[in-house]
Order: sequence, then C-alpha cells, then structure tokens
Amino acid sequence: MSRPEKKIIISGGGTGGHIFPAVAIADGLKRRLGNADILFIGAKGRMEMEKVPAAGYTIEGLWISGIQRKLTLKNLSFPFKLISSIMKARRIIRRFKPDVAIGTGGYASGPMLRVASRRGIPSLIQEQNSFPGITNRILSRTVNKICVAFEGMGKYFPSSNIVITGNPVRKDIIEMKGKKDESLRFFGLRENLKTILVVGGSQGARSVNRALATHLNEILASDVQIIWQCGRSFHELAVETANSLTASRAEQVKVFDFISRMDLAYTVADIVLSRAGAIAISELCIAGNPLVLVPLPTAAEDHQTKNAMALKEKDAALVIRDDELDEKLSITLLSLLKDEGRQKVMRENILKLAKPDATEKIVDEVIKLLEK
Repeated sequence: MSRPEKKIIISGGGTGGHIFPAVAIADGLKRRLGNADILFIGAKGRMEMEKVPAAGYTIEGLWISGIQRKLTLKNLSFPFKLISSIMKARRIIRRFKPDVAIGTGGYASGPMLRVASRRGIPSLIQEQNSFPGITNRILSRTVNKICVAFEGMGKYFPSSNIVITGNPVRKDIIEMKGKKDESLRFFGLRENLKTILVVGGSQGARSVNRALATHLNEILASDVQIIWQCGRSFHELAVETANSLTASRAEQVKVFDFISRMDLAYTVADIVLSRAGAIAISELCIAGNPLVLVPLPTAAEDHQTKNAMALKEKDAALVIRDDELDEKLSITLLSLLKDEGRQKVMRENILKLAKPDATEKIVDEVIKLLEK
C-alpha cells in the first residue's frame, strides 16, 4: 500500500543564494518521498518566479519586498505589502493544507513561514550564512527546526532547535564526473585553451564586471578563454565589450547574464573568480576548482570576507579585496593559471571542506517533522 502524498510548501528567493538551496531541498524530498506535492512561494517580480518553474516546480508569488536601508518613498508601501502577503499566505495554506513548511530566506519566506508556524504546521528554516538575515532571525522564534551551515549560530537562534547540516547543493554539481565534452559543446569552447570562469552570483557583481571589462583584452592575450556570467543589469555592456575586440579575441569570451548549468561551467573551468557568498562557496568546495574570491564589501557583518578568509587560511583560495580589483585582477588570474602546482594544492585543500551530504541531512530533518 503506497504512502499518502505529502504536501510541502517551500519559500525562499530574491537571489540564487536562497533559490538554489530551496530547489536542492525540493529535489531531495522528491527523491526520498517519491509522491510529494511541492508548492513554492516566492516574491512577485523576483528571479524565483522564473527559475523555480524552470526547475520543474509550481510557484505562487506574494506582493512583498524588503525595507530599504535608506529613507525612500518605497518604504511607505511596505506595511501594505506585508499585510497583503500575510493574507495571501493564509489563503494558500487553507487551500493547499501543507504537512510541512520550509523557508530558505528572502522576502517571501517571512509571511509564509510566520503564518504556517502560527497555524501549528511543522516548520523548518535553512540559514546559509554565518550572519543570518533578519527574516530568519525573526522566524527562528516560532519554527520547529533551524538547519545551519556554520558553528556558533546559537548567538542568533534558539540553540535547542539548531542542527548543523551544511548548505544544500544542487545534485548536478555533486555529479560532475564525465561531463568535460558536454561542457565544451555547451559553451562553445576550444579544448586546447585554458578556461577562466568569472561569476558574481546569480545577479552579477558590478565591480568584478567593470574590472574584467577593463582588463579583458589583456587577459585574453595570454591565450585563455573566459566564461563570463555578468548578471542581467551588466549584460548589454558586457556583450558590447566582447564585440569591441578583434574577431579572434571575441571568440575567446562567452558572455551570459545567467548560467543555468553551473555544473558544466565548473567542470570546464581551470580556475574560478567568484564572490564569496555561502552557497557559491559550498558549491565550489564540492567542484574543487582553484579559486580566486572577491568578497562583497557591503555584505552584512562583512560575512563574505569572513567566508573568503576561512578558505585562504586553509590555502584553499586566493583573495582579492574589492578595492584592489583594478590593480590585481589580471596578474592574480594569470599567475595562478600558469602555476599548475599551486592549482593542485588548492584543489586538494578545497575538496577537504566539501559537504556533499548537506541536502540529505536537511531532508532527514524535514522527514522527522513529517513523521511527528
């Protein structure tokens, strides 16, 4: 006799750092439960409304956004958005009748998890960073379980509800072996050239993009090719920059506003230049690429710098400060690309930090809630 179908709500979004863990958890639950009915809740107009359906899941949007840190007229609409989102969250829960609710951070997870936990629905949040966002800090007071990636989170959350799991990573990144030929075809790359992957997160990184645009011709002159994920807002300028090169050089740079197959990007990359967000680092530890990190200086509590320095101290990454990009970008990338001995050491060290079973640990906690 088959088990009854479990109904699960997952809410999180705004950036890839919230969306991809949510999708990884959903995929893990599908594998374990088989017949789970999973509904995503996101924020209208944010990237989850596009990326979640692309991953094969249904999503509904709430009219919600964050409070701006500076004085702005946009903040005047926040109370109305919050009330609207809470009312819609109530309607969704009455209609869908979830057995469990999961939040991975972002604007929409606040109203949804608040309503779910107060209705007595078993609830779990997953915090990716060493310094949690305000949404998860508020939700931690009422949810049943809090899955975290770092030790010492008891100063932000109730210690009795914390489980250290690591960050969930998409299954295709865990299973990267044997994809080199597919990667070359996917990106249109030449097998005889070394490849640099430049990625600033799901939305791009403006200072990284500007520095790369400035030094692009100089880097390509060293007989390399570049996969450049630049984000939607910089995409037009990145394409113009690439098109301004000579025809042969232009063929050496592949520009994308967003890369859906990061497993293929990591597979083909000889080195990676990246921001130091928690999810990016979790993926990169599993991928094992030699790594140059550029922490976002405006991240809360400067947590990206802390993330990056933790890897640097273990000789698993090089670090460039954001204000040093113009001076150090080219020389750092090209010197690492030429030093295969250094690359080997960095690969060995970063792979030691990988937590490929994080998704399964989180799924275990969700299933415990379902069984209760």
